[in-house]
Amino acid sequence: MSATRRIVVAMSGGVDSSVAAALVTRAGHEAVGVTMQLYAGTAQRKGACCAGQDIADASRVAAALGIPHYVLDYEARFREKVIADFADTYARGETPVPCVRCNERVKFADLLQAAKELGADALATGHYVRRIEGAVGPELHAAGESARDQSYFLFTTTPAQLDFLRFPVGDLPKREVRAIAAELGLVTADKPDSQDICFVPDGRYTNVIDRLRPNAARPGEIVDVNGQVLGRHDGITHFTVGQRKGLGLSGNEEPLFVLKLDAANARVVVGPRAALAAGAITLREVNWLAPTKGAVECSVKVRSMRPPVPARVIPLDGGAARVELKAPEEAVAPGQACVFYDGSRVLGGGWIAAGTAAAAAA
Repeated sequence: MSATRRIVVAMSGGVDSSVAAALVTRAGHEAVGVTMQLYAGTAQRKGACCAGQDIADASRVAAALGIPHYVLDYEARFREKVIADFADTYARGETPVPCVRCNERVKFADLLQAAKELGADALATGHYVRRIEGAVGPELHAAGESARDQSYFLFTTTPAQLDFLRFPVGDLPKREVRAIAAELGLVTADKPDSQDICFVPDGRYTNVIDRLRPNAARPGEIVDVNGQVLGRHDGITHFTVGQRKGLGLSGNEEPLFVLKLDAANARVVVGPRAALAAGAITLREVNWLAPTKGAVECSVKVRSMRPPVPARVIPLDGGAARVELKAPEEAVAPGQACVFYDGSRVLGGGWIAAGTAAAAAA
């Protein structure tokens, strides 16, 4: 944006969004800082995203930059659309990605709408992703520094939302972001990055599930792929596909891993590591950020920290898709996201419904 515009900046209270606000003002735009109060329960937890201290830090940064700052209460929406979904996903025997849901259902929904109501021309965030103008409109790309890339968590962004969004720090390495904050004397310059899920204050996510969905943790059997009972468990919510520790099994010829969670029968199905390999994946709720006609040759990520791998994505009816992997991927967990890439560009993605064993997929 070359002309002076009003840009709302989502200020989480961390260094990235602080510098995003600083870069907006440095470019000569009218910046308006907005902080979402999402979860008051983390108010005293150091280093947690959305903590009460973060709101105070965002306010201090806004004052230092000389921009207005507002705090919007989205706690009820967050509780309904993110925390409840987190518990429900685990209760179904799946493994959720709450940060994706937060971006999809709160930040790029409610907050984006609030930015428009404030008369903004754009909403800027501190995400490490890039928005690049392409031949047919804006494109979403991975961050300039791959170790900081957050594009996996933004796959649900729609083309219309992307048109309104800006990511000022997406091209910058983290060290430069901190250097800018230090240069400006911002209180967040040396603030540690938040790592944990903001609504899991003690790191024990099962406490959240037990409180919201107490029937989800009913005891059951641990069985092998043939249905032979090997042991018992205290609830499927304690497990995820690919997990090895915590099964309480010993004396087997080879290590056993969680292959499947059967929520209906409260069963944990285990097997050897080789059985974790998936050759194909079925997706639901697929979101496309790039025009597509038929099958797409691309790379996909099935976990946020895994490198992309070559694959073929075949769109199906009802917003579904089938992903055919060129090489097997381990521990493809229902409830996680599968995101499609063409180089650095995000083509889209969907939620994993099921993985097909490599031998069966072939």
